[in-house]
Amino acid sequence: MGIGRIGRHLLHHHWRAKRVFPPNVLGRIEQAIRQSETTHSGQIRFVVEGALDGGPLFRNQPARERALDVFSHLRIWDTAHNNGVLIYLLLADRDVEIIADRGIDAKVSAEGWETICRAMEAEFRSGQFERGVLGGIAAVSRELARYFPPQESHPNELPDAPVVL
Repeated sequence: MGIGRIGRHLLHHHWRAKRVFPPNVLGRIEQAIRQSETTHSGQIRFVVEGALDGGPLFRNQPARERALDVFSHLRIWDTAHNNGVLIYLLLADRDVEIIADRGIDAKVSAEGWETICRAMEAEFRSGQFERGVLGGIAAVSRELARYFPPQESHPNELPDAPVVL
């Protein structure tokens, strides 16, 4: 565990997520998720965590491992077609992870998800957080639409509202 990472997480705490993602931006992200889910039968959740604290930070928990915890906690795996997708941003590390349930993950390669993550991270490096998230949602939606087209009766199984931790 590096002192630099600890410092970033202590300095970028939760207030930074609320500054980068104010209510109007969160509303546009929610709207983008809702709109995207009309093009496929999958489910998308977006979670931003400002920084790790306590145990996860001092255990040096990687963003991927934290994203798996969040995926489980939010029960994103609990969809009829196993096609829930989590887009997780650990803001202090500017690290994006995509965790996909087994139904869609079996169809999209790890490299496919990684390409979406790297494109989002490039936007974040230039300070374009909203554009990065909206682009990531659009890219994930294209993959879901390719393998899980919309169905006549398609209930919204997971909330569309972004989560700020």
